Amino acid sequence: MPDIIRRFAQVAEHQAALLAYPFPDRRQAWLDRLQLNLAELQFLDALSEAGGAQYQPPQAGVRAKGIAPQDDTEGIAAIAAAARRDPAGVQKPALQALQAARAHSGLHAFIDLATEPQVAEQAQAALHGFHEGRPAPLFAVPIAVKDLMSVQGFRLTGGSGGEAGVESADALAIGRLRSAGAIIMGTTNLHELAYGITSNNPHFSPVVNPRSAAHIPGGSSGGSAAAVAAGIVRASVGTDTAGSIRIPAACCGVVGFKPTYDAIPRQGAMDLGPTLDHLGPITQSVDDAALLFSVMAGMPAQVPERLADLQGVRVGIPRRYFFDPLAPDVARALDAAIARLRADGADITDVDLPGVQNASALQFATLCSEATAIHWSRLLTRPHTLGEDVRVRLEIGQLFPAVWYTRAQGARKALAQSFQAAMQGADVLLIPTLRTTAPPNGAQFLRVGATEMPLHAAVTSLTLPFNLTGMPAISLPCGAGDNGLPVGLQLAAPHNQDWRLLAVARRTETLLKDSNP
Repeated sequence: MPDIIRRFAQVAEHQAALLAYPFPDRRQAWLDRLQLNLAELQFLDALSEAGGAQYQPPQAGVRAKGIAPQDDTEGIAAIAAAARRDPAGVQKPALQALQAARAHSGLHAFIDLATEPQVAEQAQAALHGFHEGRPAPLFAVPIAVKDLMSVQGFRLTGGSGGEAGVESADALAIGRLRSAGAIIMGTTNLHELAYGITSNNPHFSPVVNPRSAAHIPGGSSGGSAAAVAAGIVRASVGTDTAGSIRIPAACCGVVGFKPTYDAIPRQGAMDLGPTLDHLGPITQSVDDAALLFSVMAGMPAQVPERLADLQGVRVGIPRRYFFDPLAPDVARALDAAIARLRADGADITDVDLPGVQNASALQFATLCSEATAIHWSRLLTRPHTLGEDVRVRLEIGQLFPAVWYTRAQGARKALAQSFQAAMQGADVLLIPTLRTTAPPNGAQFLRVGATEMPLHAAVTSLTLPFNLTGMPAISLPCGAGDNGLPVGLQLAAPHNQDWRLLAVARRTETLLKDSNP
């Protein structure tokens, strides 16, 4: 038994007794789970004070820098434009989405699906606002919302067991969508409490990946991504604590955007890791993601600037850590994409991100501590309402010494500073979203090239650094792997440079589509 696990074994029951946790008999389950994070535990055990400085999440200061959507724009802007020309048909897109959701019920993408009367009531409210002259950039647009935020008229379950009442008010970001004319189609399935990456939900059935039922849809926002990938809706809302928007977007072959930390307010959303949680859109295109982002962030409705080419755009490639290990088919897809960007005029340069190899350990200490604190009363009083995987992850958080959390935040600040320094030489970073295509269902370990990795490490390692730093990041479809499943390409930018990132992402999306007709 490794020394760090042996020491956890010695103190586990005593720590549970200190906190009056009434289930110390689960000690072996805790130790088994900690074995999967041995590398992270060993790093945390050896971590110094890292200067003692504490991490502070960035202050969101994103400014409106896009352009107003035109009536001939494709996607959700076109849906809204058509409805504005014929307001009598305001219900039509939502009723079509409702029909599609029922046809694809086997995906288990939704926990609660709107009824026809709910659609009619929302459509009437949108029509009333339109006739009163309120801006309606999302008029009649059907949108799905992850069941981790309050949506008036629907339950808020967090994808978990136990009783859940119907919400009487919307989360702030969801209320902004409604005010813009959107129709909420229902609440989407997820990995329980957003604490996992498979969306294998024990209470509401596992979400099925529309691209391949044999492979995970990603998580935790699996239902939101599946609903978009299946064509039920063009746009959905997710949350992202370690990659939970971008991971399912990559697995399902759609666009997932995590803005700068708190650029979209989290009021009305359930917390998991409050210093890591982000809200953002999952959509069929970058324009759709930008339009949803602008509305939820409280900006004028807009889409990204149209770049004719990438001349003058500095694209940094951090090959250390992010590109090693990498599945060969993913490496080929990313290299081909980089070549397309270079041919379009981008200034491609290698960059280094010191300390990034420690990001998984810092995330582990931060999230385990914060998530357990958030859900502690649930563990004490209603642990039987939790699935086993989430319960044990929450339980191990009680074992983490406070000094580990504090030192991890100091190291996190140093990591964020190193990222911001590296971005002085680049406008955006280009990296894979995942090291492989979507992993198979039931996998606990994943082989990446010649390296075998625990599933969680293989899936989250390329996305979680941008939750630790609060930087905006977006995942785009980038062709297919050898198995025909989507490959994800990720772009990231400095704090509050969301619109610059979206503009580059839109041009990149065009280049990738041109190369993959």
